[in-house]
Amino acid sequence: MTAFPVQAAEPPASKAWYRQLYFWVLLAIAGGAIVGHFEPDWGARLKWLGDGFIKLVKSVIAPVIFLTVAGGIAGAGELKGTGRVAGKALGYFIAVSTLALAIGLVVANVVRPGAGMDIDPATLDAGAIQGYAEKAHASSITGFVLSVIPDTLVSALTSGSVLQALFAGILFGIAMVLVGEPAAPIRRALDALTPIVFRIVAILMSLAPLGAFGAIAFTVGEYGAGSLVRLGGLVATFYATSILFVLVVLGAIARAHGFSILRLIRYLRAELLLVLGTSSSEAALPALIEKMEAAGCDRSVVGLVVPTGYSFNLDGTNIYMTLAALFIAQALGIDLTLAEQLTLMGVAILSSKGAAGVTGAGFITLAATLSAVPAVPVAGMTLILGVDRFMSECRSLTNFVGNAVATVVIARWEGKLDRARLADVLGGKDRG
Repeated sequence: MTAFPVQAAEPPASKAWYRQLYFWVLLAIAGGAIVGHFEPDWGARLKWLGDGFIKLVKSVIAPVIFLTVAGGIAGAGELKGTGRVAGKALGYFIAVSTLALAIGLVVANVVRPGAGMDIDPATLDAGAIQGYAEKAHASSITGFVLSVIPDTLVSALTSGSVLQALFAGILFGIAMVLVGEPAAPIRRALDALTPIVFRIVAILMSLAPLGAFGAIAFTVGEYGAGSLVRLGGLVATFYATSILFVLVVLGAIARAHGFSILRLIRYLRAELLLVLGTSSSEAALPALIEKMEAAGCDRSVVGLVVPTGYSFNLDGTNIYMTLAALFIAQALGIDLTLAEQLTLMGVAILSSKGAAGVTGAGFITLAATLSAVPAVPVAGMTLILGVDRFMSECRSLTNFVGNAVATVVIARWEGKLDRARLADVLGGKDRG
C-alpha cells in the first residue's frame, strides 16, 4: 500500500517560493497582525475567517482518520502488530509528557515568573473563568472514557471527535482482518476513497492563508499587544521553555533515532505556520498524517500514532500546565511545598488525559488540575486569561512537533520506517 504524495498539502518544492503555501500563510499572519494592531475593532470582527477555516478542516478529520486507521490495520493483515504499536505509543506518550510536566515545574521554580506580584486572592473575579471550570469538571476521566464511545459507528464520523473516529477506525479495521478475504472488496473501496478525501484536504488547505489572516487579526485586535507587556515574563518564559524542549529534548530523541529535529521542522514548515496562524494543531492534522506517510512511516503506524498523540501526547500543554499553575501560586504569594508541587504534577498527568479532545484543552486542563489542588485557587486563572490566547500558539506548535517526532520514533521501533525515504525527504543522510 503506497503512501499518498506529500505535495497534496502544498505545491511542489520546485515551484517558485511565492507559489508555496508556507509563504502565503506567513504573509497572512503578518497582515493579520498589522490589521489587528492598527484596526482592532475590524480585526476582532474577522474571527469568523479563522473559525470557518478550522471548521472546514475539522469536517474532514474524522474521515481521514477512519480511512487511514481502518485501511492501515486491514493492509497489515494481522492484529498482534496493531496492539504492539498502540502499547509502544502510549508508553512513549506517558514518558515524554511526564518529562514535559517536570520541566515546566523546574523552570517555574528557577525563574519564578510570578514572584513579587503580591496579588490579593480576594480581588480575583472567579466568574471570569466559570465556563472553563465547568468544562474542567466535565473532562473527568469517567467523562473522557464515555466520550470516546460513539452513539453509533456512523456518528463517530460526524461528531467531530478525533478519538471517536479513531475508535471506529480501529474497530472496523480489526473486523476486516477477522473477516478475511470476503472483506477484500471493502478494503479496495477504502483504498480508492482515501486519495479522494486527501484531495479534498488539499483543496481546503488552499484557504489556509485566509484562515490564518482572520485568526491572527482577531487575536491581536481582541486582546492587544498590551496584555503581552503586562505578563511578558510568563509568556517569554513559556516560549523559551518550549523552544528548549523541542530543540534539546525532542532534538535528542530525534538524533538517537537517526534524524534531525531541525530538518523535520523545515519539512513541516507550512503546517507549523498554519498551526501558528490558527492556534489549532487540529487544523494541520490531515496534512501531518499525509506528510508522515510520505516521509517513509508506514500507514498502519501513522494511523494509530498521530490521532492518539493528538489526545495523549501534549508536550506543550503539559509544560504550560505546571508553569502556569506555579506562576499563579507565586503571583498570589502562595508558597507550595515540594510535596504539594509533586501532587500538582501527579494530578496534571491525569487531568491532561481526561480533557483530551476538549476544545481549549490547555486552559481547561489547568482548571481541572487546580480544582484538585486546594492550595491554589482556581480563580487565580483570571490572572493569565488575557494572555492565554498568545500562549495557545506555542502550546499547539510544541504539541504538533512532538507528535511528528513520536510518529517517526514508533515507526522505527516497529521496523516500519523507510529510512532512505526519510533521509531523502528531510534532505539529509540517515545516521543509522
